[in-house]
Amino acid sequence: MTDVPTDPFRDDMLKGRVVFVSGGSSGVNLGVATRFAEKGAHVTLVSRTEEKLIAAADTITSAGGSADYAVADVRDAEAVRAALELCHERHGLIDVVLSGAAGNFLAPVNKLSSNGFRTVIDIDLIGTYNVLKHSYDLLRRPGAALISISAPQAVRPMAEQSHAGAAKAGINMLTKNLALEWGGEGIRVNAISPGYIANTEGTSRLIDTPEKSEALLRKIPVGRLGEKTEIADLALFLASDRAAYITGAIFDCDGGLTLN
Repeated sequence: MTDVPTDPFRDDMLKGRVVFVSGGSSGVNLGVATRFAEKGAHVTLVSRTEEKLIAAADTITSAGGSADYAVADVRDAEAVRAALELCHERHGLIDVVLSGAAGNFLAPVNKLSSNGFRTVIDIDLIGTYNVLKHSYDLLRRPGAALISISAPQAVRPMAEQSHAGAAKAGINMLTKNLALEWGGEGIRVNAISPGYIANTEGTSRLIDTPEKSEALLRKIPVGRLGEKTEIADLALFLASDRAAYITGAIFDCDGGLTLN
């Protein structure tokens, strides 16, 4: 029996590609950026906090990858545009855009302020719109791949998650609309719905007691939380030439959570 390689992806599969990652200073997005850099891409990390960005870029470069950063709040369209243009000025046409900046917290609707609802919509949905829209003129054609980060709340109602559900449902439809509008120019647009991923701020906020953790694991068919590397490998595939015929798709990577 032939041994199955632990890493089925070529080390140079993204060699020379330019990757822009919003929300790239931590969590799933940093995991994806790190994986892309391992495969030869240059990554530009974007978030609001420069200290976190410096640390994230240092993590990638210290491992032998290529990374820099730009400070921007995804809610600010002009700041997003400037960050994208800086990436383009430094490295040329952008091959891959990962839009992953997000905000979330638990709140029932009757205790959720309009400002709290709007904040999540602005970060998740408007932020994704800003990143994808303003990348348009700077993308490599044909061949550009855009990937947004969605969530199971987009299709599966969850208590105390009306704000996140509305935002992520919007991301799903935005993904499909852009795939339809931009496909003829050789731009692919897909989304990943990660579910609950271990050792991330988002999961720790939503599962803040042992009781919630146990209850959640009973709802996940595979019986465990996901790993950042599992999301990163899916993103790596979608960014690669191997996914050249895939666009407008929302990929669940949630251990079967949305089936329950």
